[in-house]
Amino acid sequence: MSHADAVDKVLEIARRRGFFWPAYEPYGGSAGLFVFGDLGVRLREKIEGLWRETFVRPHDFVEIDGPELMPEQVLEASGHVANFKDPLAECLSCHRRFRADHLLGEAGIHVQEGTPPHEMEGRLNEGRVSCPECGHARWSVKPFLTMFQTSIGPYGEASGYLRPETAQNIFVEFKRIFEVSRGRMPLGVAQVGRGFRNEISPRQSLVRMREFHMAEVELFFDPERPGCQHFAYVAEEPLDLVTEGSIEAGREEVTRVSAREALAKGIIRTEWLAYFMALSKLFLVRLGVPEDRQRFREKVKGERAHYSAQTFDHEVLIEGYGWVEVAGHAYRTDYDLTSHMKKTGVDYSVSLQLDAPRRSTKVVWSLDARRVKERHPNSWRPILEAYGKIGEGGREGEPPTHLAGVKLDPSVVVVNRKEEVISSKKVVPHVVEPSFGLDRLTLACMVYAYSQVEDRVVMKIPRALAPLQVGVFPLVAKAEMVEKAKEVQLKLEAEGMDTLYDDSGTIGRRYARADEAGLPLAVTVDGQTLEKGTVTVRDRDTWKQVTVGLGELAQRLKEMLS
Repeated sequence: MSHADAVDKVLEIARRRGFFWPAYEPYGGSAGLFVFGDLGVRLREKIEGLWRETFVRPHDFVEIDGPELMPEQVLEASGHVANFKDPLAECLSCHRRFRADHLLGEAGIHVQEGTPPHEMEGRLNEGRVSCPECGHARWSVKPFLTMFQTSIGPYGEASGYLRPETAQNIFVEFKRIFEVSRGRMPLGVAQVGRGFRNEISPRQSLVRMREFHMAEVELFFDPERPGCQHFAYVAEEPLDLVTEGSIEAGREEVTRVSAREALAKGIIRTEWLAYFMALSKLFLVRLGVPEDRQRFREKVKGERAHYSAQTFDHEVLIEGYGWVEVAGHAYRTDYDLTSHMKKTGVDYSVSLQLDAPRRSTKVVWSLDARRVKERHPNSWRPILEAYGKIGEGGREGEPPTHLAGVKLDPSVVVVNRKEEVISSKKVVPHVVEPSFGLDRLTLACMVYAYSQVEDRVVMKIPRALAPLQVGVFPLVAKAEMVEKAKEVQLKLEAEGMDTLYDDSGTIGRRYARADEAGLPLAVTVDGQTLEKGTVTVRDRDTWKQVTVGLGELAQRLKEMLS
């Protein structure tokens, strides 16, 4: 069986065992929309929990939960209304629509992400790309806004969008978050929630969806003090990088360097970005994705989002799908805060204490109106009018030599110099963002958990992430065994374990179902349980079975799960 077949098998298991499946199937389905069943919800939530354990709690970051609906002004300021677009190709014969770069890629014609629509239209109309529906090869290509638009209010008086990312909630609310966080800097703000993207061509199951789950951190820091206090912990972690230079040279070669080397060589621009990338690699390993199936691909200038000074996509190799982005690591500089500051007039700069106070000379100038009239009898009126239009803030610093086109007599200018002790500074923080797609992480975890033992499928999901941890099965459906098995299940639940009770079918079939659902352990209640107080514990990965007394069962299971 090929790796591509394995992906198909995972999708079949996901549907059959209730991890996830296409939504609205009784109505013919709707592309890009999925339902997560019980096992899928549990798995995704455990991945989300591991993400918090890795990226949020150890760093004392804060977390918010903002609205999914955003006013249009917010996304105009952020640049999404103008830039969040994909190239839409329309067949001029049957008028079916597709994503232009995908059509070209499937025809073996590589185009860089961000290539202008008119260039893609030219490539499509060279005659080498036929419409998948009707076979004709005449195309038009135009930008397509991939945000879902709606009206806010009963009269449609305000236009809005479903958010394309959770980040803008954080940027708009930054001022208040900073205040309630006691003015900490660096400041990490996390958010988990849904994002929405009106994909032209949803495909590859959970890879390209119209509604998806995101887990993001916006790390705000002083650009004059860009160091990461945690970097030493990951400095020697090797990273497989596909750099911008390699891509532009047409090679896309992987360069393996440590996080420290990547910084020293200028491949990665900030310590925080390098830190999160190394942490992201280790996080994926804990999801079951081997290091040699991960890489970080740098986006070249034309591919980067409008807000980004540098971006690396964290990609996982999924056979049948190719390299799939599961996270994006972006250096957003001060783009977002500055954009919202310009749009709203709200000051998003922050006051930060200096390491040591410094002395400064403040210069404030003014004009002596009486002397202006004496020294400039023919032009004093326009001079004083021009002076009156200059606010107090504009009178700091060295005085002008001319006003209203007139060279000022030095005697009319009064200069005051005052020594000050400066203990703080104003700065607009810069931002580094690690952003994860939880649905894609769920798929990657399942793909790498998939294995076949003899004729059985075994989902070897990492034990800490298994949707259900322990199956409890009576050997046969006799009343006393069923009663005892349910008693065992309740005790294990009370010990904090996620359990499954199953008494349907043969014990072999129950083991097989448990293996497909990813349960690491199965406890079988049999005649020895009733006679001697022992149960049989079966391991999913080895199929080995051990006998354990009921008195020590919970502790032994916890050890086997750890």
